[in-house]
Amino acid sequence: MAIEMSEPAMTIEETSLWQALLGDGAPNWQRDGTNWPNRAASRFIEAGGLRFHVQIMGKGPVALLLHGTGAATHSWRDLAPALAANFTVVAPDLPGHGFTETPVWPRMSLPGMAGAVASLLGVLDIAPAIIIGHSAGAAIGIDLCGGGTVAPSGLVSLNGALLPYRGNVTRVFSPIAKMFAMNPLVPRLFAWRAKNPTIVRRLLASTGSTIDAAGEAHYATLVRRSGHAAAALTMMANWDLDPIEASLPDLASRLLLVTGANDRSIPPREAERIARIVPGARLVSMPGLGHLAHEEAPAETAAIIADFAREIGVIGT
Repeated sequence: MAIEMSEPAMTIEETSLWQALLGDGAPNWQRDGTNWPNRAASRFIEAGGLRFHVQIMGKGPVALLLHGTGAATHSWRDLAPALAANFTVVAPDLPGHGFTETPVWPRMSLPGMAGAVASLLGVLDIAPAIIIGHSAGAAIGIDLCGGGTVAPSGLVSLNGALLPYRGNVTRVFSPIAKMFAMNPLVPRLFAWRAKNPTIVRRLLASTGSTIDAAGEAHYATLVRRSGHAAAALTMMANWDLDPIEASLPDLASRLLLVTGANDRSIPPREAERIARIVPGARLVSMPGLGHLAHEEAPAETAAIIADFAREIGVIGT
């Protein structure tokens, strides 16, 4: 049964601006999904007023995979099949990302996106035993737990973005993000610039990671669609991690913090700080890897997750 969500009404002007922002540039399954990784596991499911693209594979306890801002299910292209040996893997494209529809502006917030994922879980009638979130996906996983929607035995944060920016950065970044997100020309300009392969390569390199050519090509497919770029910008403009930080000491699920030692997007020291805040949290560092460590070393990441799942009794020894 889908979980109903209320959403603020939008004015005619806001609705028109939102439609202009998205344009017709959203990724299209028939056009852009022909060689999508793990395509055989893909399905489309209506939940919470959205048409979700979700991949389901494997057997065993449910592992919910939540990707980060600007990514999609391709981010799990090698990790998901490796995890499928021990888990039923459920990996959705988040709202506005990849091949999942984009909701109205107010629902592109942290609680809005967590609520949309909760609706999907309700339709699928599943309860994840473990949640694995990369970057912003880790915050969505924690928000799901805090809302009482799910109660997984464990949470895995892969280079998780769980702490808010501090000081002057917040006062400057937030207004700029909102300004960019509200200007329909910005995502279209970004998508146009991304047609240059060098731009996409530099963007990925700025994370501290080096991924294979196939992964780079899938990111390029997405960022060259203005609708995907617009959704990522809107998500950043609506993001508020203060409630997540406040909830960390009361987190009931066991927390595993996996960091790439060369992460240039989320400083590894943030995970060290979180490990001191959350009772029983464990920290694992992956040397030589960046923000996309799970894409650089999927087999090693899967082994770390499996060991944690055995430790907390989700899978057998």
